[in-house]
Amino acid sequence: MSVPNLILASESPRRRELLGYLDIEFVTMASEAEESSDSHLTAEELAMLNAWRKARAVAADHPDRLTLGADTVVCLEETVFGKPRDLREAHRMLESLQGTTHRVVTGLALLQPDRRFERVISETTWVTFRELSASRIDRYLEVIQPLDKAGGYAIQDHGEMIVESVHGSLTNVIGLPLGRLAKELARWDESSSR
Repeated sequence: MSVPNLILASESPRRRELLGYLDIEFVTMASEAEESSDSHLTAEELAMLNAWRKARAVAADHPDRLTLGADTVVCLEETVFGKPRDLREAHRMLESLQGTTHRVVTGLALLQPDRRFERVISETTWVTFRELSASRIDRYLEVIQPLDKAGGYAIQDHGEMIVESVHGSLTNVIGLPLGRLAKELARWDESSSR
């Protein structure tokens, strides 16, 4: 697959590393888009809207290039967890998630304005947490940096301390569903060869 001049509208080291596994060339550009936290939207709608906003903010300055935006949220029933503001909020999030199965939803937006190409989708993975005591949560928060992570946790960083099982894409939980993204990039590649 040939994806020339791809822009990742994020400076997330996790997303950069994951995208590197697809063996395509890309550059990263921070998106200045403001993220929505509209409580009237579903987790899927919210993740897709924020991914689209991130991609659109960068694509507006580079309309000839394919831009990828992504946003990940954690959802327990109807409650959506974004990134915690501080350690106390991260602790509360993990207390709410302990012993439950929740959804991790990543929205993806691929935009190339000059070609009128726009694709916005979401991927969902189900994650089950172990029963966690307050002291185990404290120990977990001592070994990771939760403030830039939806739900206050990072499955790739000592996830075995809190996670019992994962059903779906593991890379989705980390922040970029590679299988789904590869399919969407192939769709873009097919449309560009017409």
